[in-house]
Amino acid sequence: MKIFKYLLFLLLIVLIGASIYIATKDGNFQVEETQVFDAPQELIFNEVNNFENWQYWAPWSTTSKANISFGDTIKGVGASYAWENGPIGEGRLKTIESKPFSEITQKIKISNLLGEANNKVSWNFDPLENNKTQVTWTITGSQSFKEKFWSLFEDQTLAERIQPEISKGLAAMQKVIDNKMNEYSITVDGVVNHGGGYYMYMTTASKISQVNSKMRPMITEVSNFMETQGFEKLGNPVVIYNEWNQSNNSAIFSAGYFTPNEVRTPIDADVLNGSMPNQKVLKTVLKGKYDNIEEAWKKAYKYIDENGLEIAQDAKAFEVYITNPIETVNPADWITNIYIPIKEIKND
Repeated sequence: MKIFKYLLFLLLIVLIGASIYIATKDGNFQVEETQVFDAPQELIFNEVNNFENWQYWAPWSTTSKANISFGDTIKGVGASYAWENGPIGEGRLKTIESKPFSEITQKIKISNLLGEANNKVSWNFDPLENNKTQVTWTITGSQSFKEKFWSLFEDQTLAERIQPEISKGLAAMQKVIDNKMNEYSITVDGVVNHGGGYYMYMTTASKISQVNSKMRPMITEVSNFMETQGFEKLGNPVVIYNEWNQSNNSAIFSAGYFTPNEVRTPIDADVLNGSMPNQKVLKTVLKGKYDNIEEAWKKAYKYIDENGLEIAQDAKAFEVYITNPIETVNPADWITNIYIPIKEIKND
């Protein structure tokens, strides 16, 4: 009996000692993962700021068993998002601070066999050169007594277990954003009337592969010139194709803006003025990256062939850029209108 009491007393001392050790053990943790996205800051911020998007890349909600639900608000401060049967149990996430387009702060509550944990989630979006963004996803919190006790029997710390999930989530989000940015559509609207008008422009010759990169600074220069001279711009930027030689990989094109009135420019100015007639054109609309413009042109020419139309050889085809990449951050929403002058058929 004395031995039993001694062993019981010894066990009690061990339990008390272990409890003190566990209770005094630092349970604070921080998990942080950083990744550079090939996407603009605003686009990624909006992806994270809208909980409806999380079901496609968040590591705890992408399993087939996860049951997702949303609060009354899904975007910005007050938005909430919950899941059941995820790999880390049940949870709820709520946005408590949202600073476009740089920071988001959230509270995350996770419930599992070890109890309930309330932690903090932070997002930072830092813009880089070439329209890239550095994204930092951080989770900080404190382990409960049960969690600290259970960690004694684990090969990895809590941070080490969470880190791969955060990394997996960021990689999945990059794929989702890539898919969204690469979406595009091409629509042939058919033959319409284009009113033409006066326009101001600069002209250059280049390889076909360089047209896209050269047109941008030309459009900017024409815009700056018109503002300096007090000339009004009418509508969106336009590029007019004077000559396109596929076999020689060369193009001569003009870039600029329409203007409501005929104007005279200084003799030594690089910016000139011209006019376009009222004419029938085949209109084709590309919604998406300009990388798909060649496919859009091919579809337009195919429509011309299949519908017995004839291109007006003495006229010039042109493009009008409806959206501004600075104001429209998702390339999938960029709109380019293609106009190919069509020869009018005269009825006898």
